[in-house]
Amino acid sequence: MTDSKPARRNLNGKGITSAVSLAKPTSPGRHEYHCRICSHPKRVEIEQAFVTWNSPVRISKEYGVSRDSVYRHAHALGLMAKRRRNVRSALERIIEKAGDVEATAAAVVSAVAAYAKINANGQWVDRSESVNLNELFERMTPEEMEAYARDGALPAWFDHAIGATDTDSRGGSHDY
Repeated sequence: MTDSKPARRNLNGKGITSAVSLAKPTSPGRHEYHCRICSHPKRVEIEQAFVTWNSPVRISKEYGVSRDSVYRHAHALGLMAKRRRNVRSALERIIEKAGDVEATAAAVVSAVAAYAKINANGQWVDRSESVNLNELFERMTPEEMEAYARDGALPAWFDHAIGATDTDSRGGSHDY
């Protein structure tokens, strides 16, 4: 005997479930006919806000639609995948607000480190290269150490030992 009720899905690991049918998604035509966002004059702005990690609650308040309709629309049009690939946008927001909110240095460094590991397609890329700076400093002569202590100038061979950065390879300046 089969159950005619829609499949129930655990949404948050706390036993809260939703009667979401897992078998068949809503057809695009049906979705568009019933969706308040599809007929909204600022549909493109709403979709862009969602994909760039604006809060669905904030989107619902700003555009006069329900939070649930934001999620339904996003699922129906495949915006969730776009949003996941655009995780760098969320990290950019955290990094940009670092000076405006009370954040620990560790939190900011973690966000920057995570940002650096996500490529343009939103994929996590672990870098495997490592350089032991202690060994490089041990290779410096006393004269090179003195120049570094006095002026902050590293010997020419130091850059070659750690590898050129993107800016170095284009001949750019290190001044930010």
